[in-house]
Formats: sequence, structure tokens, C-alpha cells
Amino acid sequence: MSDSHKAALAKGRAEGKIVREYLEGLRATKPKRGRKRTPETIKAQLDEIDATIADANPMDELLMIQKRRDLTDELDAMSKTVDMKALEDAFVGAAKSYSESKKISYASWRDVGVEASVLKRAGISRSD
Repeated sequence: MSDSHKAALAKGRAEGKIVREYLEGLRATKPKRGRKRTPETIKAQLDEIDATIADANPMDELLMIQKRRDLTDELDAMSKTVDMKALEDAFVGAAKSYSESKKISYASWRDVGVEASVLKRAGISRSD
């Protein structure tokens, strides 16, 4: 394998990682439907589980344990912040080359939630 081939593969892996992280960030920060959950409401649900689990039958206990895990994971995820500005800046630098190499259309980027202004900054136009 030639050095240029190895460099092209490394570039593709790096661009793919940048694109993946940006799309994951978009998904993680996308507003959810319905009433917004807060850490306080999640903690209240955890307290309710803790108060009732001792008297639960085995099946309900199992379900409460799983619910407690899910709520704890959700609470942990809320405390993590995503630096979308940094992810977006990196995406803008890699998106055009990645898009050309993978033959990804403007419309496909838009369908997964990438804003038109971000695509414009990346140099991806509707005619691409």
C-alpha cells in the first residue's frame, strides 16, 4: 500500500469521525417533543422508586430497578454538555471533502438535520 493511499485512508477516517461526532451532537441536542424534563423531576421519580421498591413484588421490583437505571442515565446525560460550536467548526472544515468522496447530496445533509447555513459555510450548495 502506497504512502498516498495510506494518507487518503487516514484522511477519510478523520473526516468520518468529525462528521459522525457532529451528527451525534445534533441528535443529542435536538429538542424533544412534549414537556421538558428537568433534573428535579427526574430526582423526584428516583425518590418515588426508592420509597416504594421495598414493598414491591418481584416483577415490579425488576421494572423499578430498570426504571431507576434509565432515569440515572438520563440524569447523567443532562449534566454533560455538548460543545456544538466546536463540533460545527470541525464539521465545516471536513464536510465538503467528505460529501464529495461519499457522494452525499445537499438534500441528504438537510434530511439529517444539518442547517442550511452550516452547509453554506462548508461550501456545500444545493447543486452539489
